[in-house]
Amino acid sequence: MMMPVFWGAAGLWAYSYAGYPAALWACKAMRTPRAAHANDGALPLITITIPVYNEAAVIAATLEAVLEVDYPAERRQIVVISDGSTDGTDAIVRRFASRGVELARMPERSGKTAAENEFRNALRGEIIVNTDASVRIHRNALRALVAALADPSVGVASSRDVSVARAAAGANPGENAYVGYEMKVRALETALGGIVGASGSLYAIRAELHRIYLPAALSRDFTAALSARRHGYRAVSVPDAICFVPRSASLRQEYRRKVRTMTRGLGTLYYHRVLLDPFRYGSFAWMLASHKLCRWLLPWATVAMIAALATNASDSMFARLLIAGAAVSTLLAAAGWFWPRTEPMPRAIALPAYGVAGIVAGLHAWIRALTGRQAATWEPTRRETLSSA
Repeated sequence: MMMPVFWGAAGLWAYSYAGYPAALWACKAMRTPRAAHANDGALPLITITIPVYNEAAVIAATLEAVLEVDYPAERRQIVVISDGSTDGTDAIVRRFASRGVELARMPERSGKTAAENEFRNALRGEIIVNTDASVRIHRNALRALVAALADPSVGVASSRDVSVARAAAGANPGENAYVGYEMKVRALETALGGIVGASGSLYAIRAELHRIYLPAALSRDFTAALSARRHGYRAVSVPDAICFVPRSASLRQEYRRKVRTMTRGLGTLYYHRVLLDPFRYGSFAWMLASHKLCRWLLPWATVAMIAALATNASDSMFARLLIAGAAVSTLLAAAGWFWPRTEPMPRAIALPAYGVAGIVAGLHAWIRALTGRQAATWEPTRRETLSSA
């Protein structure tokens, strides 16, 4: 009786991770490639912002790396936005003042988006480049982002993230597989018009779009692409704008990151829910629903699948086998949860652990969003330290 529910939920999984990319690929094959926009070679003034909260351990190395990026010093402003840091981060940033680094400090912790709102009108650049203290930007990445924004139809240009980890680290390789998959989907979306969400690790946005006020509990990087579309622009993924993103140091850390980002993402999608109207936004509405909403419904689809299988387990060997497989995956996820951070995690454990943790984190995020527990403050993901890329 419940098996139609199972197959419906399984169909949502198949569509979200296989059917949607296949549809994008088919649409791309039938579409005439967009003509490249000529670049006159002029470099606009840009502002590079680095929001931080208690990043004393990494901020000096981050700023050294940013200062080495290939973009003329006289055409850039670098601003570290400190959300009431208390660990000495601000003192370290002030040591870079003679090299053109500015500190914008919130007197008390208010949250990343609130801090960005506070200082958005103090940013002088025509283009605002947002990045993170834990990542490393490829030397040529900024020029690639700026070149993409030379196209007047583009409002947001997002990096191509590369997930990296030290060979001896316990960071989950499942994260690497997911990031690679996500970048391929964004490349297909770009070919059809534009992506539905920018990378929080590195993206560039026109200043007039960045200055739009955003409620403190919402996600600015997700909003960037949505706000661009609402104002008649596209958001694109730029393959040459490489950003090296260290993997989370443990499955527990990745779980907390997923809960936080999805909770904020759900609130942001609801805030921009008008973009889900296909009569007004056409293919963008389809891509937004497929890439974000369908994926975020998958935790509930999983619950429905398990309930359907449990109902039919007494009469169906197929149901019993799938329940056994789910039980094994859960045990592997438990092993991954307690895996030592200093030891490499085998892929046989890492992949199912990453998947199960993502499902549970999704349910946790939905509960937080539905109960109004969308905290404005954020705890930056303490990732592995990277050398200059």
